[in-house]
Amino acid sequence: MELWNQLGRLSCVFIVCALAGCSSHSDVLSANAKNMQPPSVVLATPLQVTYQNELALARLGQLLATNDLNSDQRAALFYERGMMFDKVGLRTMARIDFSRALREKPDFAEAYNFIGVYLTQQQDFDNAYDAFDSALELAPGYDYAYLNRGIALYYAHRPELAIKDMEVFQQRKPDDPYRALWLFLTEAQLDRNKAMQSLVKRYDEHRSDEWGWNIVKVYTGKQDPAEFIRRIADSTDSNRQLAEHLCEAYFYLAKLSQLQGNTDAADAYFKLSLANNVFDFIEHRYALLELQLANQAPNSYPEELDFEAE
Repeated sequence: MELWNQLGRLSCVFIVCALAGCSSHSDVLSANAKNMQPPSVVLATPLQVTYQNELALARLGQLLATNDLNSDQRAALFYERGMMFDKVGLRTMARIDFSRALREKPDFAEAYNFIGVYLTQQQDFDNAYDAFDSALELAPGYDYAYLNRGIALYYAHRPELAIKDMEVFQQRKPDDPYRALWLFLTEAQLDRNKAMQSLVKRYDEHRSDEWGWNIVKVYTGKQDPAEFIRRIADSTDSNRQLAEHLCEAYFYLAKLSQLQGNTDAADAYFKLSLANNVFDFIEHRYALLELQLANQAPNSYPEELDFEAE
C-alpha cells in the first residue's frame, strides 16, 4: 500500500522546463508542481521463470556432473549456468557459479565482470574495482567492464573517476542512448547544468529511432514524462518487451526525480522498475540498490559465500 500512497502523492514528478525559449539550461531539472495531476501508471505482467529456464538449469547441472570435461569446458558451463541463475533472479547461486568459473579458468574476463557487479550491489566497492580491473586487464576492449566500474565509482561517490570510465563507454558507441544517460548521471554529480548541456548536445547529434532515446528526450525536456509513460504500451509487441521497457523507463525517471529533489517519487518509481522482474537488466539491479541505500529494502547478500558447495 505504501507504493500506491507514494504514487498518489506524485504531482508533476517529471515536468521539466522545455528548452525552447529558455535562455539557458539551468532550469531544465527543476520540477513545477502547480495544478498538475499524478501521471498514469502503466504496468506489465511481471516476468516469470519459464519451463525453458528450468530445463536449461537442469541440463547444465547434468553436464557439470560428468567427469569428462576439461577446465575450459567446465568454466564455460559454470558461466552459462551463472548467467541463467542471474536471469531468473538467483543471484547468490549465480555469483557462486561465476566464482567456480574463475577457479577453472582464472583469465575469464566476463566472469570477473559479473563478480564486480555483484560486489557493487553489495556495496563492497573496493573489491568490485579489483574485479573490474582484472576484467579490463584481460580484455581491454570489454566495454561493459568500463560501464560497470563507472557505476561502482558513481555509487561510491567518486564522480571524477566514474566520468572517465563513462566517457570511454559512451565514446565507443555514441548512438547508444543508455550510454548517454549514464554519462549524464555521473557528470551531474559534479555539475548538473553542464551535464544537461552535454546531454542535449549528444541527443541532437546522435538521436535515432532507438526506443531509449525517448528517455533522453524526457530528460532534456522535449517530451512530457506522463505522455511518455502512456505511450510505452503502444510501442511494444509483447509483454516481455513491455516489462523490459517499463523497467528501464521507471528506473531513469526515478533518477530524474532524485535530481529534482523528489525522493518520494524516486522511491515509488524504483519499486515500479523492480516490479517487472527483469532481473538481468542493470536498471533492475540498481533500482534495488537505490532502495537499499534509502533503507527501504534489506541487503539480501550474505557476508561470505560457500563457493565449494554443490
